[in-house]
Amino acid sequence: MLPEQKKVSDSSIWELRLYVAGQTPKSLTAFANLKKICEEHLYGQYRIEVIDLVKQPHLAKEDRIVALPTLVKKLPPPIKQIIGDLSNQEKVLVGLEITNVRNNQ
Repeated sequence: MLPEQKKVSDSSIWELRLYVAGQTPKSLTAFANLKKICEEHLYGQYRIEVIDLVKQPHLAKEDRIVALPTLVKKLPPPIKQIIGDLSNQEKVLVGLEITNVRNNQ
């Protein structure tokens, strides 16, 4: 394992924010893809907060959102951003630094 990669541990909770613009097809696809990835790789170890910038545009400033949809990994550090509908699972896993799958318990 490379030093900068993180292993998923039982004690860590992944805090993820998905910034969207309403319930567009791209926003819905991004959420569905994120949910699937989390269920497969972070089962029981994640929280997803969906932020609709149509309803709360002021929240874009905090995470420096410039495109939508955007996924922000808040915890564990470091903070990471992935832009797009999250359909490329390998790119999302690398971007989030997820290196192993959950244990089947």
